[in-house]
Amino acid sequence: MDEVVALASELIRFDTTNTGSPESTRGERLAAEYVAERLEDAGYETTYVESGAPGRGNVIARLPGASAERGALLVHSHLDVVPAEPSEWSVHPFSGEVSGGYVWGRGAVDMKHMAAMSLAVARRFGRDGVVPPRDLVFAYLADEEAGGVNGAGWLVHHRPDLFDGVTEAISEVGGFSLTVADGVRAYLVETAEKGVGWLRLSTRGTPGHGSLLHTDNAVARLAAAVARLDAHEFPLVLTPPVRDFLDGVSALTGVPFDADDPSAVLGRLGSVARMIGAGLRDTANVTMFSAGYKDNVVPSTASAIFDCRMLPGREDAFLREVDAVVGPSVSREWKSMPPVSTTFDGTLVDAMAAAITAEDPDARLLPYMLSAGTDAKSFQRLGIRHLGFAPLRLPPDLDFTALFHGIDERVPVDGLLFGARVLDRFLRMC
Repeated sequence: MDEVVALASELIRFDTTNTGSPESTRGERLAAEYVAERLEDAGYETTYVESGAPGRGNVIARLPGASAERGALLVHSHLDVVPAEPSEWSVHPFSGEVSGGYVWGRGAVDMKHMAAMSLAVARRFGRDGVVPPRDLVFAYLADEEAGGVNGAGWLVHHRPDLFDGVTEAISEVGGFSLTVADGVRAYLVETAEKGVGWLRLSTRGTPGHGSLLHTDNAVARLAAAVARLDAHEFPLVLTPPVRDFLDGVSALTGVPFDADDPSAVLGRLGSVARMIGAGLRDTANVTMFSAGYKDNVVPSTASAIFDCRMLPGREDAFLREVDAVVGPSVSREWKSMPPVSTTFDGTLVDAMAAAITAEDPDARLLPYMLSAGTDAKSFQRLGIRHLGFAPLRLPPDLDFTALFHGIDERVPVDGLLFGARVLDRFLRMC
């Protein structure tokens, strides 16, 4: 499985930056064509599909399994990445440098490591004539970082035939290890995702010269509403995956879990506590503020954008709470994507546990809720059950969550090799 390191490095070298703007997004077609060539070299027939936007390449390949009775398993990765500023990095973000025991570059964690692992396993299966228990559909997708409009979302709407017979799927942000005590590792499997919402708050006021007295200032009114919402804490809600996760950590560490105050258990999670803690309540974080056009003119309008994440079943209550906090003088625009949720059981979970413990005998798998979103939000529209499982064994001191969209993003070489072995075992028994 040494090939996985070279594949990860080569995929990172494709600058597939997704800015969210068609004019400045680039590289997905070249990366997708690279993947298609590697699959075809191992004997696969591939389907390359672009959405209506040129260059937004998606590649799908199917490996027939032994049973026609079982539903197929979708193994999907996205090839696009968020922007990176080279001057802020220790290495060039699109170098794919392999040094110090890591593969470095934008997308190493989110999520070209999984693309490389699934590609390495798919190539091995193709070359060796492996027949898995069920059909495997490998998909390498565009545009996840902007909601999948030109990737998973477009394919689900326009090419659902490519996923005929698929009943379950695996993808990113799960299967990674968390050291909760000396030598005690839990592997987190994503069974749920929060809903995603984009909130625009707007105000109107009386424009005029900046030297005059103003009691109807749109910018000041909006700034006050933004400050109130930023300071607001939404209620603690323990969803089943979060409760099961905290119960599991409590059992592994011996730290009592108090459902009314989970801080003691969260304190054993290190940097991962930020991600798990975000699964305890809804969140609303201001990300953009727009107002004014000249330094001596009070403008008539102002607006701000919030990135909002809601627990399953909480969207209506969340919006009522937002309205109460910001007040009636602020208008609201809203668009959202739904949450994702499944149970932590069944043959797929059993296969994950068997594959992980074959490589790490003392491991324990725990379900958790992802505070972000993935292409699972699109694929669930086809009735596909989703679990986050991109296995990695991580060093105890690595701040893994900070690497998502962060500076000096990197993935451990040993973790990649471990993940490729686990994924190989898993897909032979799934």
